[in-house]
Amino acid sequence: MIIKPRIKGFLCTTAHPLGCAMDVQKQIAHVQQSGTIAAGPKRVLVIGASGGYGLASRITAAFGCGAATIGVFFERPAVKNRTASPGWYKSAAFTRQAHAAGLYATNINGDAFSAELKQATIDLIKRDLGQVDMVIYSLAAPARQLPDGSLVRSTLKPVGEPFEGATIELNSGELRSVSLEPASQQEVNDTVKVMGGEDWELWMAALLEAGVLADGCMTTNYTYLGSEVTWPIYYHGTIGKAKEDLDRAARALQVPLAAVHGKAYVAVMKGLMTQAASAIPGMSIYLSLLFKIMKQKGSHEGCVEQTTRLFQNLFNGDALQLDESGRLRLDDWELQDDIQAFVKANWAKVTADNLMEISDFAGYRQAFLQMHGFDFPEVDYEAEIDPEVGMTLAFGA
Repeated sequence: MIIKPRIKGFLCTTAHPLGCAMDVQKQIAHVQQSGTIAAGPKRVLVIGASGGYGLASRITAAFGCGAATIGVFFERPAVKNRTASPGWYKSAAFTRQAHAAGLYATNINGDAFSAELKQATIDLIKRDLGQVDMVIYSLAAPARQLPDGSLVRSTLKPVGEPFEGATIELNSGELRSVSLEPASQQEVNDTVKVMGGEDWELWMAALLEAGVLADGCMTTNYTYLGSEVTWPIYYHGTIGKAKEDLDRAARALQVPLAAVHGKAYVAVMKGLMTQAASAIPGMSIYLSLLFKIMKQKGSHEGCVEQTTRLFQNLFNGDALQLDESGRLRLDDWELQDDIQAFVKANWAKVTADNLMEISDFAGYRQAFLQMHGFDFPEVDYEAEIDPEVGMTLAFGA
C-alpha cells in the first residue's frame, strides 16, 4: 500500500515504516558522532521506550554507551490496512540496528502500569542481564488501570482559573480559539495518579525487592517546566500538578535506593515536539516561536540531542549541577533571556496571516510529520510498501 499522513486535529492516524526507521537512523548517527560515553551505564531498562525522550534515551544508552537495553512500551502492530503505530515501527528499527551492531536489545509490549508486566520485566532481567545499572522512566499515557480494575484518566486543564488561548490547526495553519474551564479536584487527582510519580515508585520498589538493581543504580524521570507564557495551561495546570509529584517521588526514592547506593533524578527537558506536547492548547504557538529563535541562535535541540547532553552530564565524572529542587536542568538554553524575550514579544502578535513569517510553524509541522515517519526527503512516499513489520518480543503481542 501507499501510506500517506492522515491528520485529524492533533493526531496522525497513520505512520510510515521507512520514515520511522529513518528517524531512528538519524538519531543513532547523532549519538555516534557525539562520541563514546565510556563511563555510561551498560545495562539499561527504559520504561516508555518507543518514542520521544524514552526512545532517544535508549538510543543514547545503546549507541553512546554500548549498553544492553530492555525497552518497555505499549504499541500496536499493523492490522490489515491499518498501519502500526509510530512507536512500533521505531522500536522495530532500533532493535534491528542494535542487533546489527552486536548490542543486546529486547522488547516488552504491554501495560507498564500492570503488576504482570513488571514481573515479566524482572524475570527477563534476571534471565538475560542479572541486574540493571540504570532505569529510565519516560512513560506518557492518557489513562491508567489501577490494581482494583478501575480506570483513571489524565486531563489537560487549568487549575483555579479558566484558560483562554489559541492553537494552530496542523492541516490548515489556521488559529483556533481554545477555552477551558478549571479542572475539578477529582480531575487533578486523577491526572496525578496517571502522570505523577506513583508508578515510578512502584517500578523501583519491585525492581529493588527482586534484587535486580545493581550497586549504584541510577534512575531518571523526565519533566518540563516551560516558559511563563505556557504556565496557565501547563505548569499551573493539571499536568503541572503531576510534574510536581515527580519531584516528590524523586525525593522519596532516595531512601530505598540508598540500600544499593542508588540515586533518583528528575531531568527538566526543553520544549519540543512530542505526541503529548502536540495535544496541549497553546503549545503549538509557543513551540513554533521557540523553534524560530533557537534555530536562529544555533541552540535548537531535538530529543536525542537533549538525551545525549544529559548522559554526558551524568557520566562525565564532574559534579552534577542541580537546581534548588535537586533537578537536572536541560532546559537552560530554552530559558535564556534572549530566547524568552523573543517568545514573549511575539506571543500576542501571531496571526494566521503572519504565522509562517513570525514563527517556524513549518518546522513545527515537519517535526510533527517526522514523528510519524513522514516528510523525510530520503524516503519515497509514492512507493508501495508493506505496513506489516515484525518485531521479536520477550513478552506481549
